Amino acid sequence: MSDLEQRVRRLEDRAELQDLVVRYFVAADDDDYAALGACFAEDGEFSAGGFPGGSTREEIVEFIRNDRETMSATVHTPNYALLTFEGADRATGLVGAHLELGRGGTTLFGAVRYVDEYVRRDGPWQIRKREMRTIHVGSWDEAATSLTSDLPVRWPGIDPLASEV
Repeated sequence: MSDLEQRVRRLEDRAELQDLVVRYFVAADDDDYAALGACFAEDGEFSAGGFPGGSTREEIVEFIRNDRETMSATVHTPNYALLTFEGADRATGLVGAHLELGRGGTTLFGAVRYVDEYVRRDGPWQIRKREMRTIHVGSWDEAATSLTSDLPVRWPGIDPLASEV
């Protein structure tokens, strides 16, 4: 493969990974569990806030499905995807996103980072490992001070927590 072909391939890979990030968010917001599962490798791993959410595609989808049952509408908005290639079929990513979601009878607003590993095995790029870290979250009235607090993670029904970033 020529240098030009390698560079074009890398640009195509970058675009595919950025699309994968968006597909994950749209599938989650739309409760499209088939599309959500397709985002993950068969041996995918997922965790949120240090809580294990699964170590296979099926476990991840079930974890997210169960968590989504405690929510109403959600809006995940990716802000950036910083991608690093570690080979022709392996990459890592740091994805920043804002989220709005209904939970506990209120609308929450927050920001998260996903620490990702991606693989390509006989098909499209998929998420091999995804760790969600909450920067801040809370109801709209709490968002006014969440970034100035030592405890900016304010999920309904639990005591405020420190940022995971």
